[in-house]
Amino acid sequence: MRTLLQHRVVLIFAFIYVALACYSLWIDLAFLTLAPFGLLTLYFAVFYMEWSYLLLAFLAPISVNIEEYTESIGLFIPTEPLLFGMLILLLMQHIQKRRFELYIWKHPIVMAVVFYLIWTFITSVTSEHPSASFKFLLAKLWFIVPVLFYGPQVFRKKERVRTFIWLLCLGMTVAILYTLIHHASYGFAEKEGHWVMWPFFKDHTIYGAAVAFVTPCIVGLYFSKKHPPLTQFILIGLFLIILIGLYFSYTRAAWLSVIAALGVWGVIKLRIRFSILAGVTVLAASTLWISWDQIQMELERNKYEHTTEDFGEKFRSATNVTTDASNLERLNRWACAIEMFKERPIVGFGPGTYAFEYARFQQPDNLTIISTNFGDLGNAHSEYLGPLAEMGILGMLAMLLIVAAIFYKGIKLYYRWPGEDKEMRTLILTMLLAMVTYFIHGVLNNYLDTDKASIPIWGFCAALIALEHQLPSEQSTIRDSNS
Repeated sequence: MRTLLQHRVVLIFAFIYVALACYSLWIDLAFLTLAPFGLLTLYFAVFYMEWSYLLLAFLAPISVNIEEYTESIGLFIPTEPLLFGMLILLLMQHIQKRRFELYIWKHPIVMAVVFYLIWTFITSVTSEHPSASFKFLLAKLWFIVPVLFYGPQVFRKKERVRTFIWLLCLGMTVAILYTLIHHASYGFAEKEGHWVMWPFFKDHTIYGAAVAFVTPCIVGLYFSKKHPPLTQFILIGLFLIILIGLYFSYTRAAWLSVIAALGVWGVIKLRIRFSILAGVTVLAASTLWISWDQIQMELERNKYEHTTEDFGEKFRSATNVTTDASNLERLNRWACAIEMFKERPIVGFGPGTYAFEYARFQQPDNLTIISTNFGDLGNAHSEYLGPLAEMGILGMLAMLLIVAAIFYKGIKLYYRWPGEDKEMRTLILTMLLAMVTYFIHGVLNNYLDTDKASIPIWGFCAALIALEHQLPSEQSTIRDSNS
């Protein structure tokens, strides 16, 4: 029965692909060169789904957006066709026979994601641009459903967690080596460093976020167990390549996110209680509030520009809110997001509509030399303020619930995991720290609408869900009593 279903899916997709190819023959011959590769991708997605899933980790860093070549279709090749094929097959299998096990639906991470998707659908109905919003929702579905919902089945064999992390690091290393070689031809100049990672990455900000993400991963792989000398040598080499890539990404948010991950590592290893963390947070917030005028005066004295190639000056430029155009434009986008929220606080303007609407919310005092009156330069530069503007207060709340569920359940899993299984315990911590880099980075940028971020994030979430399900109940009880 399953084989018959798979053959039906192949026939359906083959028909769709041939139809698209015929249409492209009429408008653009170049598209036909992708047809054999697309059919091969489809074949693997259907008949070797688990291996296709793992392969996504390697392909995500080196996928290419064909929008750069077609100027019409925004699609990452080969990851998005692979994900879309997996989505359709999984939905057909779920309709025929329950595909996703009950424990997946009951997990807090999945419950938070389902709430987010439901609210995305509701706000797509009320959107100012319904077609853009439903396209946004569809993209979210093919990023989330195959990776997050199917992932726990792949990770039933826990050694595949290690495989997934290895493949992610190897794929990212390929992208970094390409970027460094390309960048070297320009003398590692800061200006060229903004685009030399093309076509794998659009610019240095998303590239920096991806490099920061794999930094804890390669360290975790090294310390997870005792490796043979050759493997140690390879891991040290990969670590050096990633570290050099991080430095020459010229991305301040990436550097800061790695430092933040190091701080979270200390908190987790020291088992600092939540009540103490909450107290410190409240104290810090109160101090910030009381001293804000003085802090603002100090910030205004900061004249360091991010365009400098000096590492120290570039790092200090992160707090320059007076002359640094990049920082000022980000503040402009955030101000627009807040004003959009004030106009539509409940349902927002619709998922994926920020770029169409933020122009009229720009205040003259907030405009920078890189602002446009048309407001056509992208998103809100925040994984939290973007949903606030596009989906209202519940949109941002949904995003915060996802983040809270990931770290609450992930940290508990780390504490509960048997100490004798050092390798998997280390890899759990590794995944958590990698996600710390992204969600800290998410304060300043948002990339979960791309395969570069969504595949690693949802893949790691799926791994945490699978590992928690494998944890013996009696072990959970013992660990809980000792925590």
